[in-house]
Amino acid sequence: MSHNPITSQRAELRGSGRRPVLLPRDLGLIALFAALTAALGFVAVPVAGLPVPIILQNLGVFLAAAILGARRGTLTVVAFLALVAAGLPLLSGGRGGIGVFMTPSLGYLLGWVAGAFVIGFLTEKIRAGKRYFPRVLTAVLLGGVLVIDLLGALVSPLFTGLDLSVTLIGSAVFLPGDIFKAVLAALVAAAVHRAYPVPPAGIRRGESAA
Repeated sequence: MSHNPITSQRAELRGSGRRPVLLPRDLGLIALFAALTAALGFVAVPVAGLPVPIILQNLGVFLAAAILGARRGTLTVVAFLALVAAGLPLLSGGRGGIGVFMTPSLGYLLGWVAGAFVIGFLTEKIRAGKRYFPRVLTAVLLGGVLVIDLLGALVSPLFTGLDLSVTLIGSAVFLPGDIFKAVLAALVAAAVHRAYPVPPAGIRRGESAA
């Protein structure tokens, strides 16, 4: 099995004990994926058999984490949520402002941050090879579906007063859409990592981390 040069660079970096600062390229990528996440909030795909359309905004979270890694992926979500808190109507449905963090959506927004870190952390451990796609998919399913939906279901009762069991059952309606988005994100991320792998944060293309 071939080794992923990006994974090797990260290993060298950990061994050196250095934590490189973000480069202008890293900040640009964070801004780019934050903008992508905002744009996807205005895309809704109706699906026959589902009572609600599939909102693609969390697909931006999946892609940012799977392509950029834990550090930049998490910062992408934090930057996006900071803009939302500042009042920009970037969430699906044109919502924005500090008030959205005092609604049942809080759990899912916190889940975006935690999920991005989990996805990025797991994808950074993956080495290139024949089973690259299923491993990326597993990372996105764990961080993007399990972590986000679970946190959303756990926090929601604090605002709705509903039993946790009711909330968990209600969140199941979003599972088909989330799984579809996880597959799509894994396909895109795997293709990007094979064709044009993004160097680790703080490392220029072609530069060794040592």
